[in-house]
Amino acid sequence: MSSVFTLFGSTAVPPVNRRHRRPLRRWLPLLAAITSSILLHHAHALTPGQASNHSPSEFTVASYNVENYLIRPIQSRAEKSEAALNQVTSIVFQLRPDVLALQEIGSPDALADLKSRLHSRGFDLPYSEFTAGHDPAIAVAILSRFPILRASRHTNLSFVLDGRRFKTSRAFCEVELGISPSYRLILVNAHLKSRRTTAEADEAEIREREAICLRLLIDRIQARNSRANVVLCGDFNDDSDSPALRILRGTGSGGLVDTRPSERNGDRAPSADSRFPARRIHWTHYFGRDDVYSRLDYILLNRAAAREWLPDGSYVFSGPDWGLASDHRPILVRFVAIDR
Repeated sequence: MSSVFTLFGSTAVPPVNRRHRRPLRRWLPLLAAITSSILLHHAHALTPGQASNHSPSEFTVASYNVENYLIRPIQSRAEKSEAALNQVTSIVFQLRPDVLALQEIGSPDALADLKSRLHSRGFDLPYSEFTAGHDPAIAVAILSRFPILRASRHTNLSFVLDGRRFKTSRAFCEVELGISPSYRLILVNAHLKSRRTTAEADEAEIREREAICLRLLIDRIQARNSRANVVLCGDFNDDSDSPALRILRGTGSGGLVDTRPSERNGDRAPSADSRFPARRIHWTHYFGRDDVYSRLDYILLNRAAAREWLPDGSYVFSGPDWGLASDHRPILVRFVAIDR
């Protein structure tokens, strides 16, 4: 089987003294600049109309496959019901993420629809990026409270499998976010090949090749800036020990940390066997036909971002009627916006 890839302080202020009133005027522009900077920082930290439930120095990133968020039919996919659209909005509103990575968004109009529904509830994520690949029905997107400083749409990645060339069906979306004046985050959002069988090739092998393309992208990002804070998230449609996930995590200094969020249900018991993770609830997807619960959605961090990760603030959403919105449950990870 052949495999060939193409990737394209502080500021001292003199004491007020009647004999020095005139010299004090020289400090007024500096004081004004400092005040302006402080106000700008707070404006950057909290968008008007947005409720904040954490420290201004912290922020959250969520990943959510919203299952065919279509406001009109596309090919064989039906439009999403009004009840389901409202439930997606309700769940995102409960999460109140600062950055939201979405999979299975149908179109830019569908993304605008979600933004509008959130705005009607008083929750704004004003910055957005929509990235479509070769799948004509669904795409990936990012909504953010923070400015998007740079965006790259990786829409033409390809690989050769068993002598045939394939393109990744969904594009990879890469954005650089200005979390604060001194903290930047690079977020990559991806949706790998589904588990549905295809006539062209084995779906697991396609997913593995897509994972290699995605891993090469992460390697290039880290090669450009070894100190960059990098988050890779999305619906990877595979188990944590699969070849695809082992490829994405990688090894060595460039390896990624699996945040592995769990439900906030009170479970605190340690693992019964130190070789395995604790017995907590981590599944993110329900496949009704086979009655199977799986963890298919991930947020992976490079070493730089992992130093700012707050595990106690990270979790899998487990509210009522989650299944009305999607067959996936969103995951959320919290960070402190300080390079450590």
